[in-house]
Amino acid sequence: MAEEQRVPVLETKKLGISFGGLKAVNDFNIRIYQGELVGLIGPNGAGKTTVFNLLTGVYEPTEGTVLLNGVPLNGKKTHQFVAAGVARTFQNIRLFKQMSVIDNVRTAFTKDIKYNLFDATFRTRKFWQTEKAITEKAMELLAICHLEDKAEVLASSLPYGQQRKLEIARALATDMKLLLLDEPAAGMNPTETAELLECINTIRDRFGIAILLIEHDMSLVMNVCERIQVIDYGQTIASGLPAEIAANPKVIAAYLGQ
Repeated sequence: MAEEQRVPVLETKKLGISFGGLKAVNDFNIRIYQGELVGLIGPNGAGKTTVFNLLTGVYEPTEGTVLLNGVPLNGKKTHQFVAAGVARTFQNIRLFKQMSVIDNVRTAFTKDIKYNLFDATFRTRKFWQTEKAITEKAMELLAICHLEDKAEVLASSLPYGQQRKLEIARALATDMKLLLLDEPAAGMNPTETAELLECINTIRDRFGIAILLIEHDMSLVMNVCERIQVIDYGQTIASGLPAEIAANPKVIAAYLGQ
C-alpha cells in the first residue's frame, strides 16, 4: 500500500517550540510508518533531543502538531504519551540501579496488572497468576537483549553496554507503537555497538514497531536506518536514504565534515 494511503505511526506537522525569543525547533515535519527505522542526526545543539522531548510530552509545542496513528497528542502529559504507545530511552541511562534487572523490566508492565489492592494485600490467585505472566513476559524481553542470565542481579552491576540494552528492554515492556532511542550507542565499545545493532534489528523485525533513532555513531546509523533526517539549528536541512544523506553537500558541511 502506498504511504499516502497508510496512516503513519508518527507524524508531525510544522512542529516547533520557542524558549523566549529563541526557536529551538522550527517547522519540523516527519512521518514514520509501522516497522520503519528512521535516523535523526545533526550537530550537537541542533535540536534533536528537543524534538524527542516534544514527541514524549516533556515539552509542549508552541506550534504544530504531534500525531500517533492519526490521533493528536498535543496537550497530553508524559504518562499519557506512554499510555498512547510512545516509549523512549535517554542519553543518560535512567534505570532503577538498586533493583534487579528483571524488576526494572517488570515495573513497566503497568498495562498488564489485572489485580486490585485486595488481591495484592491478600495474595490471591489472581495476584499470583498476573505476577507469573508479567515475569514470563519480562524474561522474554530480556532474552531478546541477551540479558536473561542477568535477571536476578542488580542493574547497577551490569556493564555499561548491558545497562543500555536493559533500558531498551524496559521500554519494550510498555507495549509501545513508537520507540525513541536517544544516542543508545553513546559510550559503547565496538563489540557493544555490534550487539546493540543486533538487538535493534531483532526488535524491529519481531515487533514491527516504528523506531526513531538519534545517534552520532554514523556506522550504526548507516547500517540500521532505512531513512535519515538531518536537522541543524532546529530545522530540517535534508531527508532521504543513507547513501543520499552521506553525499549531501549541506549535510557534509553542517555535520559529516566535522
